[in-house]
Amino acid sequence: MKKLLLVSAVTVLVLIMAACGSNNSANNNAPENGAATETSAAAANEVVIKASNWEFDKEVYTIKKGEATTITLDADGVHGIEIPALNVKLTNGKSQDVTIADAGEYELHCNIPCGNGHTQMVAKIKVE
Repeated sequence: MKKLLLVSAVTVLVLIMAACGSNNSANNNAPENGAATETSAAAANEVVIKASNWEFDKEVYTIKKGEATTITLDADGVHGIEIPALNVKLTNGKSQDVTIADAGEYELHCNIPCGNGHTQMVAKIKVE
């Protein structure tokens, strides 16, 4: 019984660790639906958010107020991002065009459980 429990625990741990280490090569750059979606021509500015094992490459990403900007997620492993205040949700390789009218800071976080450090995957979008 103890051996079965140990094998089960190790298997679960390996699966959790593999979630952040796998590579999803799907690439779809079509914008997703949301209040911040820009439906006209491609945005002039781009912010690429890079996610890896339990962290983003920056703590703060800056966007200019009122300018069309493409937000893209480039993840090493299985990650997604959500910016609740802007109605933005992206998975690896996807982009969304946004034009943010209000200056301020907006929290973003990983919205796909990716392992032990998942809850620390938080950053900000700063709109100036």
